[in-house]
Amino acid sequence: MARYINDVRVVGLGKVGELVATLLADAGFAVTAYDARERSGLSFASKALDVRNSGALREALAGADAVVSCLPYNLNLGVAEAAHDCGVHYFDLTEDVPTTNRVLELAAQNPKNVYAPQCGLAPGLIGIIGSSLTAQFDEIRSIELKVGALPRHPAGLLGYAFNWSAEGVVNEYLNDCEVLRGGRRQMVPAMTEQERVVIGGIELEASLTSGGLGTMCETYDGRVQRLDYKTMRYPGHFELMRFFFDELGLRNRRELAGELLVDAKPPVDDDVVYLHAAVEGRTDEAAGGLPYRKQYVRAYQPLDINGRTWRAISWTTAAAAAAVVELVADERLPQTGFIKQEDIGFADLLSTKSGALFGNLGKV
Repeated sequence: MARYINDVRVVGLGKVGELVATLLADAGFAVTAYDARERSGLSFASKALDVRNSGALREALAGADAVVSCLPYNLNLGVAEAAHDCGVHYFDLTEDVPTTNRVLELAAQNPKNVYAPQCGLAPGLIGIIGSSLTAQFDEIRSIELKVGALPRHPAGLLGYAFNWSAEGVVNEYLNDCEVLRGGRRQMVPAMTEQERVVIGGIELEASLTSGGLGTMCETYDGRVQRLDYKTMRYPGHFELMRFFFDELGLRNRRELAGELLVDAKPPVDDDVVYLHAAVEGRTDEAAGGLPYRKQYVRAYQPLDINGRTWRAISWTTAAAAAAVVELVADERLPQTGFIKQEDIGFADLLSTKSGALFGNLGKV
């Protein structure tokens, strides 16, 4: 069957972008990727591109069916607007709320294209899983979503390594978080409402961080009493981060904060991604209408793909994004307008070539 999307451009060949392009090529798409510097030895075509050059960016998108932006959050809008102008379907991995709000505006201006931001790990996969769990309930009381991308063998008091964008992590720790409380949308401070979590015998702590819910608060407003997203870390992490940002005065010096943190805690290869999604509610059939809880818990390790070992944070993010592109291409998701993560079925995602990676891995 002919696909709705065939020619895909991937912008940004960093920790995730190279694997997104690899997975899409493996899934049968014609892929051309762009990065700030020339790349060689890749399994797909690649070219150098300065994404800040709007003319060159639009030229790169000419003739494409879709583009996946794998850039830092602050560069996504340029790609989204270029895709809008070129009539190209748009996908990204961002957790940045203002970026997504602008993509929503673009979708309203040109509803003929697909706009699917936030289709990475969080927001993205974790919201897809959580929303899919709600289908088992007639009445939903709470949705709790948690993700932790961590070193498997932590060292030092922070117990952390910056395998993800430092700028993104700093934003998540400092920006206010949208939640549902009492069935209504609220904004609350990040790094609050801390709780203890145990996965496979590993003790973690979880605190609210921003951006992980995407559009879910709007979707479930008035339907769910409690909804939130928390980031998981090893015990003691958030107390030290509050000291770092508040007592050392780095809350208003985000760029410097990111530089210091990456220098102190550089990336590691041996990482683990913890997912914890839980939904509480009632059904007419279960226990005479008494409340019960459904959970989906995984611990994903690094994975060998095409003879190369990829960090857990890289492959989980890339596989989720590539799977969403596959679903749109195969007309199993809408071919126009804004696509919310919570409208994507987890079973559908697992049935794609890229999404199948989640099927049997990570069980604890």
